[in-house]
Amino acid sequence: MASRVLIVDDAVFMRNTIKEIFSSSGFEIAGEAANGVEAVEKYKDLKPDIVTMDIVMPFKNGIQATREILAGDPDAIIIICSALGQESLVTEAIESGATDFIVKPFRGENVMQVVKKALATRR
Repeated sequence: MASRVLIVDDAVFMRNTIKEIFSSSGFEIAGEAANGVEAVEKYKDLKPDIVTMDIVMPFKNGIQATREILAGDPDAIIIICSALGQESLVTEAIESGATDFIVKPFRGENVMQVVKKALATRR
């Protein structure tokens, strides 16, 4: 069975880019969220195997959403997606429990390398 992914980003273009990377690598897209509030709600409903989480989003940022998801499911695999120059936010996200991170703009093979490593360490 294919691993299921929840894609969280406030930019439709970025969600579509990530969706294409995962779909072409055999993953199932469980759902999408445009902000941290939606991310927490959809995580509870969909119970995906992995989450890609943008950091800077409206209503609730990725760090807050990560903390909230992990409070309900300590085994959640959350990969932070950040832009260059957000190193301090990435550090905070990892300290909050995120599994790993990828930096935008990213290439599909780099994303899959991080995701496969994260899945292997949590199984």
